[in-house]
Amino acid sequence: MEEKGLTTGRAPFIEGAKSRNEMFIHQPYELYTEENHDAWRDLYKRIWNRWEKYANPAFLEGIQLLHLNPDRIPNLTDVNAFLEPLTGFQAKPVSGYVPAGIFFDCLRRREFPTTITIRDKNRLDYLPEPDIFHDVGGHVPMHTNKEFADVLVRFGECARASVQRGISSLADIENRRRYLGNIIKAMARFFWFTVEFGLMKDSGGALKAYGSGLLSSHGELEHCIVSPAVQRFPAQIEWMINQYFEIDHYQPLLFVVEGFDHLFSLVDDLEHWMRDGKLDNVAPGEPNISDSDIDSFLEAIQK
Repeated sequence: MEEKGLTTGRAPFIEGAKSRNEMFIHQPYELYTEENHDAWRDLYKRIWNRWEKYANPAFLEGIQLLHLNPDRIPNLTDVNAFLEPLTGFQAKPVSGYVPAGIFFDCLRRREFPTTITIRDKNRLDYLPEPDIFHDVGGHVPMHTNKEFADVLVRFGECARASVQRGISSLADIENRRRYLGNIIKAMARFFWFTVEFGLMKDSGGALKAYGSGLLSSHGELEHCIVSPAVQRFPAQIEWMINQYFEIDHYQPLLFVVEGFDHLFSLVDDLEHWMRDGKLDNVAPGEPNISDSDIDSFLEAIQK
């Protein structure tokens, strides 16, 4: 019998899957403990008022459409039963980190790699890696919105096009890998400052969060809107792709889009920039791009 418990960093089921190199897995719902459900309950209940005050309206609607239970960790089978008819997206359970190429290709296929572990109930405020509250509580409600879902698909298509350009135009393997390293860094930064930490004006002109990193953080969700320490600029591709970020503190610099149509047009522009060679040499710095990330881009195009 599998040992119970799906706490981040202490989940025998996940360690077993990683030892077998299993990236895509199932969600063994019966392994969640009451402490795991307590953590979800505490996270959900303490952030609810801030969602109502600071979250993008599409996110709040998504919470209702998914029928998330404030007291129990979501069963992804139930989540997908509500989600897929709306936008075609599905939450796809994974054992942990998904290399960039595979992640972006999942978006193209309307699949969202979703972590199934949850943080320790005594350590709710900061986690350096995603958990199910970040992924389902932060990301997935936005996937119920057709305009936003189409942005994610377009982003995945842009990633695929970048590899096709690199393969067709660069015969030398070393230059191809250097090119892809820059492209991945640019796309990761763009994704960070939009899908993860994006701000958007609502119909009345008020600033709201739509980025999952903000929506899943009780502290930063308020901080990003009201703190004078945060610089908030209109979204500009040249800034986003050349701006490094750090994950272990509140973000001091955020970008604002005017709406989902604006966000979609920015992804279109990103692909045009890529095709014109404007992403070939971006500023150095975080995030670090690993060989496995580059390999994953090359492998994804061959499938």
